[in-house]
Amino acid sequence: QVRLVESGGGTVQSGGSLRLFCLGSGTIFSDNTVAWYRQDGGKARELVADIDRSGRTNYADSVKGRFTMFRDNAKNTVYLEMRSLNAEDTAVYYCHIHQDSMEYWGTGTLVTVRS
Repeated sequence: QVRLVESGGGTVQSGGSLRLFCLGSGTIFSDNTVAWYRQDGGKARELVADIDRSGRTNYADSVKGRFTMFRDNAKNTVYLEMRSLNAEDTAVYYCHIHQDSMEYWGTGTLVTVRS
């Protein structure tokens, strides 16, 4: 059974940094594309970043140059390093994987950026 568990969220001042973690079980991250999404209230869930099997990363324009996604294969964990945070980054951040025609989501971790 695939399970994704996010952690690392919290409250930070504008301009600050956070690192998010997503631990996977029942799946092998290095065999799949793993993504971070975020959702702020009633807005649509949006893709923040993803990393493919080869380690190539892709970022939303709104976070390029500020966020870095990377993977630790030994720990089967992906990370989202977030810098220069601003109020528009406030959201629940979700880890996502698409495997064997199924989509899996974690329960999310809340990031709040105070102005």
